[in-house]
Amino acid sequence: MGEFVCKVADPAGHVFEQVETAQSEEEARNKLTDRGLFIYGVRRRRALSLEGVFQRRDRAVRSNDFLVFNQQFNTLIKAGLPILRALDLLADRTAAPRLRPVLSDVRQQVRDGALLSEAIAAQGIFPPVYTSSVLAGEKSGNLPGVLDQYIAYQKTSSGLRKKLTGVLIYPVILVVVATGILSYLVTYVIPQFAKLYQDMNVALPGPTQFLIELVTGFKAYVLGGVLVVAAIALTAFLYSRTEKGAIAKDRLKLKLPVAGDIWVKYQVAQFARTLSTLLIGGTPLVPALETAGTSLRSRLVAGSLRRAAQRVREGQSLSSSLNETKLVPGLAIDMIQVGEESGALAGMLASVADFFEEEVNARLTTLISIVEPSILVLMGCVIAFILIALYLPLFSFSVGNLGG
Repeated sequence: MGEFVCKVADPAGHVFEQVETAQSEEEARNKLTDRGLFIYGVRRRRALSLEGVFQRRDRAVRSNDFLVFNQQFNTLIKAGLPILRALDLLADRTAAPRLRPVLSDVRQQVRDGALLSEAIAAQGIFPPVYTSSVLAGEKSGNLPGVLDQYIAYQKTSSGLRKKLTGVLIYPVILVVVATGILSYLVTYVIPQFAKLYQDMNVALPGPTQFLIELVTGFKAYVLGGVLVVAAIALTAFLYSRTEKGAIAKDRLKLKLPVAGDIWVKYQVAQFARTLSTLLIGGTPLVPALETAGTSLRSRLVAGSLRRAAQRVREGQSLSSSLNETKLVPGLAIDMIQVGEESGALAGMLASVADFFEEEVNARLTTLISIVEPSILVLMGCVIAFILIALYLPLFSFSVGNLGG
């Protein structure tokens, strides 16, 4: 038995993907047809292997290259070129080298009669938001307008990620440098001083004796502790790659003081920005909500959004469905409710995204402004203690000689 990833639509027009188990592609299609589903595409699900991981990495497209491609592609379409001709130009010359083989495959599928959205989805490397946006543009006949919205979404999301990376990079550098200095002192400098004092046969002050015994006498225990911590960290990492582990990790993030609140608001900002882009592009609310959920890396939030999408499909309002997740802040719920009642949901979602992006940036900047000096002071105190403890016997010895 094999697994097939099937892109289908139900009689109500909701487009989604699901995994079907069958002996062959034909059997999978027959099962879907018997359930009254309309089939857009069926492809065999590749087994997760090391080779497959490396193949996906080889085909991965940098976000900046993808942005440039969308800008070029949209410009060519606006200039009146047919989609196939625009793909010809980009695949042969204009696009980034790593993107050209992907575009060649897309071009061939379009030439064989597939829709552009189908050809893009078949590659398996493009974001679900992009595929849904292109599909909405094809249905509405306004592909350039939809691509304009997606390009604006790309720029905003990329800008936020770069800003957050810029805020976090300095504390990371501080920790790495301080760890390197401490490792050098503990593994080389302190043992050398210990050997020196042993050869000199001098009485060691309390701080020096404590430091040397801690490093040399308990070296095996410290090394064992490091190995245990590394094993626990590796086990936790592997567990976090599973479905249950990823959800447990997200629940742990929620409980973190300050950082948990920042993390939730960042997820809400991403979700609101994505959903707003899809709605403006013409994607219906339920498929847009499902796609917005799949675009998030958090399994916990994505699962909550899938359940919210199901409640919306059953007739509930978006605001009440999101409120039942217990994850979305009350302010966002209130703003979304106003957007629903006023008929300006897409615009209000964009406002929600703007508000929470600014708040995340401000709170993260404030948090880092506290963490940075704290790291400097802590590491400075530790290194100062080590240096003073190491040189204290020499000072005592020199003072004793002068007194004699």
